[in-house]
Amino acid sequence: MASEKKYNVKAVASQFAIYGDFVDAFPYGSGHINDTYCAVYDQGATRVRYIIQRANTNIFKNPEGLMDNVARICDHSIAKLKEVNAPDASRRSLTMLPTRDGKKWYVDAEGNYWRCYIFIERARGYDVIETTEQAYQAARAFGNFQKLLVDIPGERLTETIPNFHNTRQRFENFQKSLAADKMNRAAGIKKEIEFLMAREADCSIVLDAMAKGEIPERIAHQDTKLNNVLIDDYTAEGICVIDLDTSMPGSALYDFGDMVRTSTSPAKEDEQDVSKVAMQFKYFEALAKGYISSAGEFLNAKERELLPFSGKLLTLECGMRFLTDYLDGDVYFKTHYEDHNLVRAHTQFRLVECIEEQMDAMNKLVASL
Repeated sequence: MASEKKYNVKAVASQFAIYGDFVDAFPYGSGHINDTYCAVYDQGATRVRYIIQRANTNIFKNPEGLMDNVARICDHSIAKLKEVNAPDASRRSLTMLPTRDGKKWYVDAEGNYWRCYIFIERARGYDVIETTEQAYQAARAFGNFQKLLVDIPGERLTETIPNFHNTRQRFENFQKSLAADKMNRAAGIKKEIEFLMAREADCSIVLDAMAKGEIPERIAHQDTKLNNVLIDDYTAEGICVIDLDTSMPGSALYDFGDMVRTSTSPAKEDEQDVSKVAMQFKYFEALAKGYISSAGEFLNAKERELLPFSGKLLTLECGMRFLTDYLDGDVYFKTHYEDHNLVRAHTQFRLVECIEEQMDAMNKLVASL
């Protein structure tokens, strides 16, 4: 890997308050945004691991705000866990190690921003959901993550990617791309355009509820894929939420909605046969039960009411982004063939339809919990 040669991880790791002798470092994980390494140290004849990570400043334009967000989230979460004597507190939240001069992160001579985490042992993330129990545990973990941050003190956290889940703005961007039609693709996607136009009002429901004060702004993770929860190797409990870079002010509904989008259908995101796309109710039920088991303590009535709708909203938003990129000439998402983004949009739109078909049952379930 090119990134192995580019960065001297040993030199970077030496900047952090790690005890012992450096043994090795190697690329770690399946993330596509940041450069992540596992650093191994010898501490009194015991091998101890740490995560060393470089933030991608091409994606995150305000690295100081990003690093400060993550440090505040970690510090507050650990403090809350210790306050209630949670077992394995250091495994239930990421812990950032300070630099040797007491700072939260390290900036190298080239302006790269680095952080160091304690490695969480005996747990791992899963790229593909395999059981309803995994869905339950992941949703419960994300609910616990939000619950820990309900009372985080200090100034409002930085929006690391402004308007990330502003669905109304995403719709306006779609309309602009449609009007420009710079690739002359609009004529071939009339059904897809009609599909979105018919659901324009959905784009404002959560934002309007926030503006009216019906639902509060909360700290949301905003990237709630299953592989962002570490599952304990022995107990199968969802113990720790990772990848906190998009954790910022938003709605709790964004997190639940994206879980529904990413965890309920057996089809791949770019499945060409949309008959394979389905919103499997048993997985929705597991997500709802897991999430409410932890988040139910702080959610208000309006947030609970909108939980099923949030799955539709986040799926609609994702499909809209794929279709917008298709109109723009595939400039944002990586594609492997000409209509790749259109295929992705089709899978999301079909999932929206599946959710709509089961919305009554979804609402009844959530109301019963």
